[in-house]
Amino acid sequence: MKKSYVLMGLVALFVVYAGWAFADSITPYVDIAEARTARGSVQVKGLLAEDMPAPQQDGKDFVFWLVDETGEKLEVRYHGTEPDQFRTAHHIVAVGSCKNGVFEAERLLIKCPSKYEKMKGGAA
Repeated sequence: MKKSYVLMGLVALFVVYAGWAFADSITPYVDIAEARTARGSVQVKGLLAEDMPAPQQDGKDFVFWLVDETGEKLEVRYHGTEPDQFRTAHHIVAVGSCKNGVFEAERLLIKCPSKYEKMKGGAA
């Protein structure tokens, strides 16, 4: 009888931990305005803002400006080096949070044009 209570307790603890870990790993997509006020980690999708300072490495951080569909711009500080194909990206998704007006990105997801897009207008 005592063993079954211990087993049920362990199962309950596992379920609670798994739920907490899953909820913590979900990061919603938001626009730049929402990213500035969001609590916790979010995903911001946009393009490289070409009318802002050029992307550059600043010590251990890669810094660039992102512009979203509304035209709003945000400075992004990625804790790493410039990703491959960054400058030819179709879209950039920054995952992190905004601190003091700067988006501190833990991860960058680079969406490049598909090689199959070239075939859309071509012969089958």
